[in-house]
Amino acid sequence: MKLLKAALTAAVFTVSVATFSAPVLADGHKVLDQIKFLIPGGAGGGWDGTARGTGEALTKSGLVGSASYENMSGGGGGKAIAHLIETNDPNTLMVNSTPIVIRSLQKVFPQSFRDLTPIAGTVGDYGALVVGKNSSYNTFAELLAAYNADPKKVAIGGGSVAGGMDHLISALIMKSAGASPTAVKYIPYDAGGKAMAGLLSGEIKALTTGFGEAIELARQGEVKILCVTAPDRVDAAKDTPTCDEAGATGAFFVNWRGFFAAPDLPTEQKAKFVEALQEMYDTEEWATVRDRNGWVEIFNPDDKFVAFLEGQEKEVTTLMKELGFM
Repeated sequence: MKLLKAALTAAVFTVSVATFSAPVLADGHKVLDQIKFLIPGGAGGGWDGTARGTGEALTKSGLVGSASYENMSGGGGGKAIAHLIETNDPNTLMVNSTPIVIRSLQKVFPQSFRDLTPIAGTVGDYGALVVGKNSSYNTFAELLAAYNADPKKVAIGGGSVAGGMDHLISALIMKSAGASPTAVKYIPYDAGGKAMAGLLSGEIKALTTGFGEAIELARQGEVKILCVTAPDRVDAAKDTPTCDEAGATGAFFVNWRGFFAAPDLPTEQKAKFVEALQEMYDTEEWATVRDRNGWVEIFNPDDKFVAFLEGQEKEVTTLMKELGFM
């Protein structure tokens, strides 16, 4: 899949506000006084973790004076996009990821990344197929056998709408394993945290989510990760097979995450956002956040980010048509 290869080479209104202050770095270098992070989903999901982890690294390293966080669910992320455009706040960064491309193509919301100011793609997160700790499935092969026997009895959930990224990942895994990708009984949740709660309560048999969202619960023994859509085993879970190893041949996928600002952002402010994010990679605080979440580092700033998004838009269209989602 061209999309997967490209990605692997690149790689109700609720408000939750928290502020972290940090001293200026020893050399006096502070890029921005503040950043307001806008999160298009609820607490506990991948967007939430990416925004809060990035804010943690930026403030604790002293690159940014303070960071606040606003969770705004609704419309598959469209409510937050519309809010950013309407308020046009130059201090706000909205986190997003591959779904901004997918949902725009599906007309879930009328806007696309072109209606915003793309700042940078910053991290990648592999997909993971997860079951609860008490699940009878201990391997992907066992789940696949049950799926092939009766797909309707193996409900798979995700923190995105039907036909969205988590649905796309589950279909890709099944297709790569020789099963029917369109037979997936997919149960959508509004955010990754709610989807994980659905798994732990037994509402669904399995869950496709970001590896970064699943790894901490796996460490706590709450879930079992059956496979990861990485080309090689990830350092944070060396005992967990890749989906390719587990029998879903060629099932590689990495979801980029990055940041967007309001339209018509002043050039100087855009440059400061890019500078802060770029310098963050060299800090110990970022290394702590990155390793804790099992993220893959990428950095596609400004025009490179736009070019990447345009390419992904074309490739996602091809993949979605192939899997019957368009």
